Amino acid sequence: MSERNIKTLTSETFMARVLAGRGPIAVEFMSYGCGDCRVIEPYLQSVAAELGSAETVFRLNIGTARDLAHRYAIHRTPTLVMFLDGAEVGRSAGPAPTLSSVALALTAPFSHPSFAHVA
Repeated sequence: MSERNIKTLTSETFMARVLAGRGPIAVEFMSYGCGDCRVIEPYLQSVAAELGSAETVFRLNIGTARDLAHRYAIHRTPTLVMFLDGAEVGRSAGPAPTLSSVALALTAPFSHPSFAHVA
């Protein structure tokens, strides 16, 4: 999977990059053996590129980060979990692999006025 627009996290980097992160952050909980994860990848890349610096998009392999998969109750992959200033604000388990459904899953939790963020 490409690192072009989506950076890979580990259990060791999750806290610093996501929980201590500022602003909107989306994490794809995925696994390399997951067919749906491969199908959704180009859509995630496209949306991440479109968002640019407005939102950070990461991926986390649940096969090597079982502790975090358990902590966040990940029961299927891909699951997108959105964080704002370190707090979970939304999630989407296995969004349909279309550009519009992935874009909505990644941005909807941040569009509510109570989540307004000033950089």
